[in-house]
Amino acid sequence: MTDPFSLQGKRILVTGASSGLGRQIAISCAARGATLMLTGRDATRLGQTFDALAGAGHQSLVAEQTRAEEREALVRAGPALDGVVHCAGRQMLSPVRLLSEKLMTQMYEVNFLAPVMLTQQLLQQRKLQARASVVFMLSTSAHIGTPAVGPYSAMKSALLGFIRCMAMEQGRHGMRVNGISPSVVPTPMWGEHDQTEPLQAQRARHPLGLGTPEDVANAAIYLLSDASRWVTGTSLVMDGGVVL
Repeated sequence: MTDPFSLQGKRILVTGASSGLGRQIAISCAARGATLMLTGRDATRLGQTFDALAGAGHQSLVAEQTRAEEREALVRAGPALDGVVHCAGRQMLSPVRLLSEKLMTQMYEVNFLAPVMLTQQLLQQRKLQARASVVFMLSTSAHIGTPAVGPYSAMKSALLGFIRCMAMEQGRHGMRVNGISPSVVPTPMWGEHDQTEPLQAQRARHPLGLGTPEDVANAAIYLLSDASRWVTGTSLVMDGGVVL
């Protein structure tokens, strides 16, 4: 019997693979049989992720995705893809009354423009196979209001609109476009592991406790696999019940 959650034979690009959720998603996808194309900004950490992958035939390329020429080089270097997971991103806190144009521009370039234009170039260069699955990493802040994360929240919310439009455009090719909206997951962005004061405070807010990178990676596997062949234009909220 065929395993609908298998990624055997699928070629998948993971951005932001040098740390955090991107790193775990890459490792978990390789364990399910995928061949990975990894990219990130830090050569040393990207190499560490590469070395942790099961299987063979993987590729990696250091790239700064906010630079058009580096996005283009990534598209040229990579194979035709069955899946993409956009994990590269950055969060910077600022209440609206203190918001600067520079910070807003940075949030736009990193969290919206880079993944959108990389996707556009993959489509234009025919590097996305028919029936490919494209997954954008969002956040629960795309669905609820959170103080001081207005710029980040705005960009993640904008990706929701992009996901719906692209899903409609590419559906005739069998292509699926979705998002994952996790709440708090201990990663280097949070200072890691559970004993930091912000993470302890967050845990108290989540009925099911905090998530793990493996939880999010499992969601990515589902959306990349044939098990989700009838799912498109939506975002899977993973929040341990906090939105309730």
